[in-house]
Amino acid sequence: MFWIIGIVVTFGSVAGGYAPHGSFAVLFQPLEYLIILGAAFGAFLQANPKWVIVGVAKSMGNLIKGSPYTKQSYSELLTLMYAIFKLSKTKGMIALEPHIENPHDSALFQHFPSFIKNHHAQDFMCDYLRLMTMGTENPHELEALMEQDIETHHNEGHAISGSVTSLGEALPAFGIVAAVLGVIVTMGSIAEPPEVLGGLIAAALVGTFFGIFVAYGVFSPMGKNLEQFTDADSKYYECMKQGLLAHLQGYAPAVSVEFARKTLYNHERPTFLEVEQACDEAPTI
Repeated sequence: MFWIIGIVVTFGSVAGGYAPHGSFAVLFQPLEYLIILGAAFGAFLQANPKWVIVGVAKSMGNLIKGSPYTKQSYSELLTLMYAIFKLSKTKGMIALEPHIENPHDSALFQHFPSFIKNHHAQDFMCDYLRLMTMGTENPHELEALMEQDIETHHNEGHAISGSVTSLGEALPAFGIVAAVLGVIVTMGSIAEPPEVLGGLIAAALVGTFFGIFVAYGVFSPMGKNLEQFTDADSKYYECMKQGLLAHLQGYAPAVSVEFARKTLYNHERPTFLEVEQACDEAPTI
């Protein structure tokens, strides 16, 4: 939502400042836009593998919807971990097997719809619980493995946001390319009257304007937004990691959940009492 508001404010401010003294008809230069955006898109395709290109397309929804990692989603995650740890403590790790092997059919996971929609987080949770059921007991080894897993996922996310940021950095240069081509066209019409030359020069300058404007007004903020989403995504995994490691070391479910809660940023961290109340209402399987 804030991304949309920012786009509106950016375009509105530029258009509002230009309107009293300029004509919008002059800015309508579709060939200039084709040169800039087409060349930038071509460079984007050259620079990135298929999975990054697909990842950028899929991540566009996050710009509109915003980060899914809110105080409510963390409260749900902490409650889920409490329910899992409690089941493990009361019935043994073996009782988790039917839930982690088929989480979509699990009566436990079905109580947490936001988590079940996050396929990567679901795989992360189930994979490490599976390792525990298979006899993994060394928390230091498991922590090192988790950190590598999270770092890999984090780097994949940054490859996506970084590709958009790099695109934003390239757009001013493509704006200059369009402007130079416009100057070449102008020089080829040097014998034309001043009013014609003025229009050609204006068209060339529109290329420079458009390249800089969309770079710093659209694509660079877009890349920064996606970067922040990746950081928030990593924090979600860090929360799971701390809870799982505390559980592996034998802490009570409520204490393990508290370890996980303390990793969160203040603005999205549920209070101790909020988590305690949510855990009291957690489903019992």
